[in-house]
Amino acid sequence: MTESPVAKGLEGVVVAESRLSRVDGLKGELIIAGYDVQELAGRVAFEEVAHLLWRGHLPNRAELDALRAQFVQHRPLPYQVLSLIDAIAYKIGMEPMGALRTAVSALAVDAMDPFDRSPEAEYQRAIHITACIPTIVAAYDRIRRGLSPINPRQDLSHAANFLWMLTGKEPYPVSAHALDTYLVCVSDHGMNASTFTARIIVSTRSDLYSAVTAAVGSLKGLLHGGAPSAVLEMFQAVGSAENAEAWVRAELAAGRRLMGIGHRVYKVRDPRAKILAELSEKVADKTGQCATYNLARELERVAVAVLEEVKPGRRLHANVEFYTATLLDLLGIPGDLFTAIFAIGRSAGWMAQAMEQLADNRLIRPMDHYVGPVGLKWVPIDQRP
Repeated sequence: MTESPVAKGLEGVVVAESRLSRVDGLKGELIIAGYDVQELAGRVAFEEVAHLLWRGHLPNRAELDALRAQFVQHRPLPYQVLSLIDAIAYKIGMEPMGALRTAVSALAVDAMDPFDRSPEAEYQRAIHITACIPTIVAAYDRIRRGLSPINPRQDLSHAANFLWMLTGKEPYPVSAHALDTYLVCVSDHGMNASTFTARIIVSTRSDLYSAVTAAVGSLKGLLHGGAPSAVLEMFQAVGSAENAEAWVRAELAAGRRLMGIGHRVYKVRDPRAKILAELSEKVADKTGQCATYNLARELERVAVAVLEEVKPGRRLHANVEFYTATLLDLLGIPGDLFTAIFAIGRSAGWMAQAMEQLADNRLIRPMDHYVGPVGLKWVPIDQRP
């Protein structure tokens, strides 16, 4: 019997048909449920793109109002989850993604009938989880800083309400719009590691709470969603735009990689990086933090040019994490929350992918190529070397 070749990392292996998103790395194109991401970014709210992913079309006014009302209804956390977050943040000191993973699993305490697995029941669970994730992140951050959690507001959008719960201040419209657009940009992105993880979990007929808990655990990894805070650390190490080229050359000479540059799929500039760069410029102009934005733009320019010189043909460009760090830092958000905020946006895609898997499910069960020994014989423990 001839063994099939091993596709490490499943690279190039198609595992599903999906209507949700398509990534074209050569063209630098991201399609979300039929729309180029640049067609949606800045024009639709996060709640609208969630409806698009979950229901297959952008909502009309009545549908959007209904979904927003459901989000508002589900934003408050049950006291058991708040108590758990308090224990994690204040007594244990767990880092944000670990706290989010643990708290999401506890949301099942407030879940609807677990035996109702109808599509509508799964849709309602998707709303519940997606609405609660920002409340978890904001509550955790405030408790760890010795502050009381702030109750969600009914009159604010998903993005604006998160900034309110995080800071206790009503955000500038430009800040709320920027965060909202960011959440749209990261809402779904093909068969990435956390999305595939979510689909694997529900393929066993497990529940959405388990799927999102596992997806958060996957996103936590440095090779997936864990890099934006490392990009911020890179900015801090460079210090100023004038230092960019010398710093980049020194890092490459030392064999270290530049965070936020290069992508597994994109061979041109990540289309989301373009959108987030433009948003960063607007926020910088509003807040007066132009030095941060200027450093990011100069570092991107220098990094791409030097990498082409040092590693010709590799086609390494800025990815979404580069300008995620820029934008969220300009919004005054702590660096170690960046990946958790990424999860706020990606939750819409996780839910959509999980529900799509359930609609035409087959247990995901790949094969491996065994390379271990055969024919070994058991011997009693006293006779073993």
